Amino acid sequence: MTELGLFLTKRSVNKAEIARRTGISKARITQLSNNTKTKLTAEELFKIALSISIKPCDLLMEVCGNIKLAE
Repeated sequence: MTELGLFLTKRSVNKAEIARRTGISKARITQLSNNTKTKLTAEELFKIALSISIKPCDLLMEVCGNIKLAE
């Protein structure tokens, strides 16, 4: 499961409702939630955040907060 998938599960978010609100297909939402090789676009992240009434920067920190710079 991806960081996005874990976040949505913790918040008990209905993926079908996200798909309806954002225009992102339910299959794509499922792929973004389950497949760690799938890349989340900035537009998708922004739309998902708006659909669950959180700030896009907060969702970005949840999803990408573990990324570090090379030393």
